[in-house]
Amino acid sequence: MTTTPAVLVLEDGRAFHGRAYGAVGETFGEAVFATGMTGYQETLTDPSYHRQVVVMTAPHIGNTGVNDEDPESRRIWVAGYVVRDPARTPSNWRSVRSLDDELAAQGVVGISGVDTRALTRHLRERGAMRAGVFSGPALGDHATLLERVRSAPVMTGADLAAEVATTEPYVVPAVGEKRFTVAAVDLGIKGMTPRRMAERGVEVHVLPATATVDEVYAAEPDGVFFSNGPGDPAAAHHPVDLMRGVLERSTPLFGICFGNQVLGRALGFGTFKLKYGHRGINQPVKDLATGRVEVTAHNHGFAVDAPVGEVSETPFGRVEVSHVCLNDNVVEGLRLLDRPAFSVQYHPEAAAGPHDAAYLFDRFTALMEGQRA
Repeated sequence: MTTTPAVLVLEDGRAFHGRAYGAVGETFGEAVFATGMTGYQETLTDPSYHRQVVVMTAPHIGNTGVNDEDPESRRIWVAGYVVRDPARTPSNWRSVRSLDDELAAQGVVGISGVDTRALTRHLRERGAMRAGVFSGPALGDHATLLERVRSAPVMTGADLAAEVATTEPYVVPAVGEKRFTVAAVDLGIKGMTPRRMAERGVEVHVLPATATVDEVYAAEPDGVFFSNGPGDPAAAHHPVDLMRGVLERSTPLFGICFGNQVLGRALGFGTFKLKYGHRGINQPVKDLATGRVEVTAHNHGFAVDAPVGEVSETPFGRVEVSHVCLNDNVVEGLRLLDRPAFSVQYHPEAAAGPHDAAYLFDRFTALMEGQRA
């Protein structure tokens, strides 16, 4: 383990000292915390964390090392990584290298030895904010480092989907007999998502975030999917226009996370930034139609501003809030009553768990089945 000193500087001036973890240097992003006890490899490779410095609330990170089966995308996307007690030696039969080595190889600047409990409490009280991690030659006096942090870009107003999405279309074939074709708009899609659809006999055509309506329908889809992704939904003008084009055609539609926010905007609702967001794999969500409570995976700092408990009129018919978070009553899902479309704010692909929301992919295939009939 390195003994190179490092410091995390928040934009409100508070600093946390520790040791370099991963690459040595400097990095900037929005400081957020993730509450999952496991699944750090999936978190690191989730494109929704682009331009964020992720603080892990679980104290021991890196115990199972890194393998080549669990990444959710082609690279690590977090801007920086903050942990308390990194594993000295990974131990798992699938491990092929240490997390420290993987972070260093991909140039991810991190810091260890930080009191992540105190840091998380600070972010809960003050809200997510810009941060910088500095180590080695990048270290300097506090005033200089703080000035650099405060000059970094903010997340509000950031249009980031095209920065993480695929630049070329690709196809994930159906497993077994092909039942449906889905055009999936990549706003920061996780690799497990098209696999979950493929397991249900869906051939998934993954398209860039910049795809046009004509390019979406060139795949002759039975349904259209809008993925998770990073950034401020208020700045995502192209995905919103694309979503409206799909709604106009009444094609079965399913959106998750960023896709839920895009659907909200397409229907005429606003979005807003949460104080510190929901990030982790242990968030309780209630399905308002069934009363069932699901433990779900989240990664979002923005939410849809829609009325809970009433039906709203929109240009595309009636819509209702289908799910809410039990921690803060934030909107966690939308359902159209006059068109085959719905969305959720969380991640039903269950990488790295839990599996409570896997039924949503079945709901999507049922919509396509109904439309075909």
